[in-house]
Amino acid sequence: MDVSFEASLSLEVSVKLEAPPKLPNIMEVSDYAEDIYLYLREMEVKFKLNMDYMKNQPDTIDGLRVLLLNCLVVAGQLLELQNETLHLAVNYFDRYLSLEPVSPETLQLLGIAALRLATKFEEAYPLRIIQLIHHRAGQYTKKQITGMECRMLQVLAFHLALPTINQFLTQYFLHQQQPNPQVESLAMFLGELCLVDTVTYLKYLPSVTAGAAFHLALYTVTGKSWPESLVQKTGYTLETLKPCLMDLHWTYLSASQHAVYSIPEKYRKPMYHSVALIPPPETLNLE
Repeated sequence: MDVSFEASLSLEVSVKLEAPPKLPNIMEVSDYAEDIYLYLREMEVKFKLNMDYMKNQPDTIDGLRVLLLNCLVVAGQLLELQNETLHLAVNYFDRYLSLEPVSPETLQLLGIAALRLATKFEEAYPLRIIQLIHHRAGQYTKKQITGMECRMLQVLAFHLALPTINQFLTQYFLHQQQPNPQVESLAMFLGELCLVDTVTYLKYLPSVTAGAAFHLALYTVTGKSWPESLVQKTGYTLETLKPCLMDLHWTYLSASQHAVYSIPEKYRKPMYHSVALIPPPETLNLE
């Protein structure tokens, strides 16, 4: 395999996009929030990945997956994609790997196809974004990319509307006494870190991981704990979240040395309130 894989595995944008107008989030509409939440809880169990989903893949795939995630995070920033688009792209990518053997040479094409599908599904103006996604080395043809998209749709049986950590965080944010953008950005930062370490976080449902991320962010920024309203909504207590919280606290403590360096870089920026610079708490509040 080409040793320049990491250098070549990058997505560029040839034209700077104007930010599209912010659209209302259906998750924030109180009339639908509860029904959506119950549906997500049902679907997260149905489509939960096995922890050993990579066992049938070549040994090198796991390391290359980390490189690819770096590129997807960078591409998401350059293309000004929604955070949900990144979470969906990783979801599609990992689910495909759980169902179909993939050669290292095909991995980048698979990542591009996953990002394009997530863009088409989630973004308000997908076509202008998709036209700007291209591959620096090798220049996959349009036929190759669309062929991989079609193959991915077939393998995933067209199941694209699936629960993510980000979706549950969006619902949990509604239970703050008052909106706190710093808490929300820190929770999203922690949620993205969890996308990388599949060995640790696949044993938890996305709703649990999101709960741990929200509590840890809330506690770090405000000193407050998992609110009673979310205990009532989710059925999760701090004791329920404790195993995931312990893992996530360790991940947060080591975030500056994280394998996907583009995630801390992203969340050091002012638009995310520079939350990656907030020092993690030395101990957890589990009371």
